[in-house]
Amino acid sequence: MRSRCSPAVAVTATICLLLVEAGTGQNTTRITLDQAIDLALAHNHSIKATRTLILQNQDQEITANLRPNPTLGVDTQFVPFFSPQYFSSDNLNQTQQFDIGVGYLFERGHKRQRRLQAARDQTAVTRAQVADAERTLAFNVGQQFVSVLLAESTLQFAMEDLKGFQQTVDISETQLKAGYIGEGDYLKIKLQLLQFQTDVSSARLARVQALVGLRELLGYDAVPADFDVMGDLAYQPLQANLETLQARALRDRPDFRAAQLGVTAAKSQILLAKANAKVDVNGTYDFTHVSGENTASIFANFELPIFNRNQGEILRTNHALTQAEEQQQAASDTVLSDVSDAYEALRSNDEVVQLYMSGYLKQAQDSRDISEYAYKRGAASLLDYLDSERSYRATQLAYRQALASYMTALEQLKQAMGARNLP
Repeated sequence: MRSRCSPAVAVTATICLLLVEAGTGQNTTRITLDQAIDLALAHNHSIKATRTLILQNQDQEITANLRPNPTLGVDTQFVPFFSPQYFSSDNLNQTQQFDIGVGYLFERGHKRQRRLQAARDQTAVTRAQVADAERTLAFNVGQQFVSVLLAESTLQFAMEDLKGFQQTVDISETQLKAGYIGEGDYLKIKLQLLQFQTDVSSARLARVQALVGLRELLGYDAVPADFDVMGDLAYQPLQANLETLQARALRDRPDFRAAQLGVTAAKSQILLAKANAKVDVNGTYDFTHVSGENTASIFANFELPIFNRNQGEILRTNHALTQAEEQQQAASDTVLSDVSDAYEALRSNDEVVQLYMSGYLKQAQDSRDISEYAYKRGAASLLDYLDSERSYRATQLAYRQALASYMTALEQLKQAMGARNLP
């Protein structure tokens, strides 16, 4: 009988592939899931571009904290441009007038402090939004990583199956020459070999495409072209209950935190709108020289808040606060729903995996091995043998797909919780 990996044991796809395809050896860069996520967070250009939003907001904090610039005014009057004969030191001192003044806008209502706080609160919201983008990226990497594991496991199984069935073809050829089987049966077996070869080619292509997709998420400059992954298609039972997961999600989800910070930012905008309603004072100090005398003047002017008291902006920001509070509640509902959906999807996939592990895998392998043994000894028909072979392959591939779906559901639950690891 053919030697096969135990179907109930997690498949270490990468190691098997490196042994089978040889040539890469120890020179191949292999990364784990955690390493892949770290590389993506460090090198993915989309997330790097998104992080610049934080820097832009910090720059806006600088702008918000700036004080008004002082003004400088200079003028001269009664200059005899059209009577140059009057240009003299006496005319300059006794007739012409010179003024120089410095003015400054005195902001009232703590406008600068309110602007700065509003800008800082918006930066905090942006930080949380960037963290949420990182959460999405981590899920995409995890999902693609599982796809690579599935592709490599499928390729390994396809190559093992091809090698085993090739032995069957060789034995059948010997039996044909010895007269134990007819040429028709031999040709049916030989034609069946094409399906195994096609499976290997398809699995190899799927692996290459999965690795390319993963490299795109990581950043092409993050890993070499011949990199590989290191990990297992494995079943890892979840111990925590739904209520615990939801409570942790409300604590850790960055999009919910962004909604909470949005309420704080909206309150800052209300305070800024009220501060902008305060009347500012323009103060000017002038030095004047006229008719041989030096004098000083102090001026102050300000608006009379008869019509415009910033009423519209104050009302708008209050409504914006209501909007932010509703968005916070909606974000809370979304978090709870996301965790619930991901948890139920994980439970559903868990049940499927358990079905395979409860005995169907072993039964499929035993059925194939018995049919193969009986066929080679003339106790079973070719049709029965090929049918058991197809059932075995279908069961093995479905089991691997079930494991991949379960692991993807785990990544989905991590995303729903906003966590890298589950409790």
